[in-house]
Amino acid sequence: MMYGMIHLCNLQEKLTLTDMGILMTAAVCHDLDHPGYNNTFQINARTELAVRYNDISPLENHHCAVAFQILSLPECNIFANVDPEAFKQIRQAIITLILATDMARHGEILDSFKHKVDNLDFTNEEHVTCLKMVLIKCCDISNEVRPTEVAEPWVDCLLEEYFMQSDREKSEGLPVAPFMDRDKVTKPTAQIGFIKFVLIPMFETVMKLFPQIEEIMVQPLRDSLDHYEELKQIDDAMTEAQKKKTENMSLGRKKK
Repeated sequence: MMYGMIHLCNLQEKLTLTDMGILMTAAVCHDLDHPGYNNTFQINARTELAVRYNDISPLENHHCAVAFQILSLPECNIFANVDPEAFKQIRQAIITLILATDMARHGEILDSFKHKVDNLDFTNEEHVTCLKMVLIKCCDISNEVRPTEVAEPWVDCLLEEYFMQSDREKSEGLPVAPFMDRDKVTKPTAQIGFIKFVLIPMFETVMKLFPQIEEIMVQPLRDSLDHYEELKQIDDAMTEAQKKKTENMSLGRKKK
């Protein structure tokens, strides 16, 4: 997805080769060694990762650390020929991008970008960093941009991961997020809120800067929202029909 966004937005004409290397490396490394339990779980369960990183983006800090452990191996060191001062800046930039994928920071990062997007200055380092943070965030949660037949199996995997976490939280007496609770969430309800309130607003903000993403990225999100809203209507109708059937059976028993 990052490769696609770089080409679709013609970023090779706007950013340096180093910037694009940073974007691609951060995208490859952003979820390394993910344990399948989110930051909230890590913090509430007081896991080793949460203790190590003082409850501050434990997973994202871990992904960064693992990335640079791998990159320090001679056979994996793609930056071996970069001079030390340049490497220091590249390393910091990759860390900044991976840490930006913590969804707890979503509002803060998007608001910052909204203030810059109408007058984004590609010669301003702060503006470019903010853009790169939003680009990796878009790629990180871009599943619904893809065709339904590609995206939907991944939604099933994600929900199963959520349900495994909430089951464990229940068994360990930890707080459970409603959007992860198998007793409270369905695939359509999970997706509708996320697409409507997180994905579309973010991609539409990026679209102000790069109108060419509308057809290929934003429209598929709108179509996906329609798809899940239709599924929800079907679910609601089936639930209502089942409820009436149960009521009728109950009335029938009472009359007997």
